[in-house]
Amino acid sequence: MKEVIMPKFGFTQEVSEIVEWRVKEGDQVEAGDILAEVTTDKISMEVEAPEGGIVSGIRYKAGEIVPVTEIIAYILRPGESLPADREASSSNSRDNIRDAVVAEAPLADSKGMVMPGKLTPLAARVAADRGLDALNIVGSGPGGRVTRMDVEQFSAQTSGNGKLPATPAAKRLARETGIALGLVKGLGPNGRIQAADVRAFSESKIPKILTTPETGTLVQNRGMRTIPFTGMRKAIAMNMAFSAQTIPAIQLEIDIDMEKTLALWEQAKSHAADKKVSLTALIVKTAAWALTRHPILNSQLGQNEIMLLPEVNIGLAVAIESGLIVPVIRQTDRKGILELAEGINDVTQRARQSKLRGSDLEGATFTISNLGMFGIDRFTAIINPPQVGILAVSAVKKRFVGNELGEPVLHNMMNMRLSTDHRVVDGAEAARFLSDLRAVLENPEEMLL
Repeated sequence: MKEVIMPKFGFTQEVSEIVEWRVKEGDQVEAGDILAEVTTDKISMEVEAPEGGIVSGIRYKAGEIVPVTEIIAYILRPGESLPADREASSSNSRDNIRDAVVAEAPLADSKGMVMPGKLTPLAARVAADRGLDALNIVGSGPGGRVTRMDVEQFSAQTSGNGKLPATPAAKRLARETGIALGLVKGLGPNGRIQAADVRAFSESKIPKILTTPETGTLVQNRGMRTIPFTGMRKAIAMNMAFSAQTIPAIQLEIDIDMEKTLALWEQAKSHAADKKVSLTALIVKTAAWALTRHPILNSQLGQNEIMLLPEVNIGLAVAIESGLIVPVIRQTDRKGILELAEGINDVTQRARQSKLRGSDLEGATFTISNLGMFGIDRFTAIINPPQVGILAVSAVKKRFVGNELGEPVLHNMMNMRLSTDHRVVDGAEAARFLSDLRAVLENPEEMLL
């Protein structure tokens, strides 16, 4: 008998919703067959059968919210049966989870007030451990649920004491009107929330909700259209805010002469027949080469140790309709350019079709964000924890540079900016990484030496 668990698709994910079961009780499946489609606050994913057998003991229905790592079904081998205690525990567990993770909070109440979400079990424990008032925490999870990251963000916002800067009158008015103080922007001294701020927030909410195929759910407010700050957009915001507030990042940048790399790119495309080879594949290959030479940038910071990771798995930031997702290309240092190109094309296409699997989002050790296709000259990317580095790649553009004689010549140049966690990576080490990266991009044969 093999348990099928709700997979954890992201560093901060706590729950997922079952969208659809692709199988039913008693179906015969093979390892890798799709059992169910689930959705997180970021993207829809597919759950695969861990091994072949008979589907049995499905514990949750479509539409139910399930904590990650919870058993959702079983795969039985021929001749096996589901023990009676397992069958009984299914309904009991579902009832317990429903009590712990309550039904989705509405977007707005009858007065149009955005309501605070309920806490996931992990968020509730963290809030209790820190003595935080959960009623003031705004959730970013499915249905407005308060996740662990929301609790940590609130704790940082309130300097760890769980008390938002607010006047007694503001607190009383918030309690009377059922408004979470975390939603209200304080306009008083040092951002202190005043009763007038709570009152203004209350009066600004119009309880009219519109849904359109083009934009999804919108809230109309005195002729203004606003997109609710929920789901993937909220999750991205919370993750980036957490990174910015907890990671002391440093940024270094270089300009790279791309003439020889572009020639290698043309050569790779000529060998790829009808397969697409993007410049990103060459950048991933060279970045992986540089990471093997500077393993401190391919690490994670633990409680009392820095963990140098054995594999170089590069995450690629991919823009999709609902936000940003970072699928992972594994063992990039061991793959050739054509193999990398094929892998990049595959995950990029599946990301935009919402067909990524849990394994596609797990285990990244370093991230590359490429905005070159948009003509961006230079930009800064925010580190994606628990990683310690991210590389921002800009467009290749022709610029005049001096040759050996000091004469201006027109070359294809690219800017790269590295952001690193200064707790782990010293500036000198980050500079050496960029120096090696530039060397290999300006002379790709260096990778063979």
